[in-house]
Amino acid sequence: MKKIALLLSLLLFFTACKSHKRSTTSSKKPPVVTKSPNVNTTASNTKNIYILPEDSGEFIEFPIHSIEEYITTFAEIAQFEMKAYGIPASITLAQGILESGFGKSTLVKKTNNHFGIKCHVGWEGDSDYHDDDEKGECFRKYNHPMYSFRDHSVFLTSRARYSFLFDLDTNDYRGWAHGLKKAGYATDPKYPGKLISFIERYDLRKYDDNVVNEGYVVKKQPKQFELKQHTVVKGDTLYSISRTYFVSVEAIMEANNLKNNTLTVGQKLTIKSVK
Repeated sequence: MKKIALLLSLLLFFTACKSHKRSTTSSKKPPVVTKSPNVNTTASNTKNIYILPEDSGEFIEFPIHSIEEYITTFAEIAQFEMKAYGIPASITLAQGILESGFGKSTLVKKTNNHFGIKCHVGWEGDSDYHDDDEKGECFRKYNHPMYSFRDHSVFLTSRARYSFLFDLDTNDYRGWAHGLKKAGYATDPKYPGKLISFIERYDLRKYDDNVVNEGYVVKKQPKQFELKQHTVVKGDTLYSISRTYFVSVEAIMEANNLKNNTLTVGQKLTIKSVK
């Protein structure tokens, strides 16, 4: 019965994807998605395929029992996001498996948050509290798993510290894995190796190949940056400042010619962030 309910939920979900637009979707415009010239293109496969289902206000759970089932359930969504935003589907799936405990973590069951994205400054959606690096941290909450996948795409494409990742080749999942760690997505030094292990063990690269073989080319929209000034206050660290402005620690150090992590109260720092 659970399998039948899941299939019905997926059927209703993908039907809704074709006809409804999520009422709370971000105002940020995704990159333009086109097909290569040698691939036939029709309106049915290039329009309205990335629109989120309307948020009914109901919290929808997807019961998952294994990594294989997680991949089967969310592989198509990961490929949709790759077509729209240029993030390799293999990376999206590997992060989802790792961050969510393949859909079985307490956080996922409470929030449908598959990527461990915290609230951060400016988040206006639903939220819940969960122990992570610190006790009672604020995490984003979604009524449907696909909202989490879409927010993951927007999160990576709208923050300056991840921009260098989109200069990598589409099939460079190793570069993406190490780049996510370098940009500060996770503090675990073994994070890249864990992502790579999932990708290679479960052959997640084939989902990247599927998208590329369909002829999709993602045109990156140029980002606009602005310079801000941050005055160091008591308790500030380079890491906490990087999380506030969504930039990497390395970018702050480079912009301010810092040789180490030492900060002094009252110190002025230049921050280059997405406008």
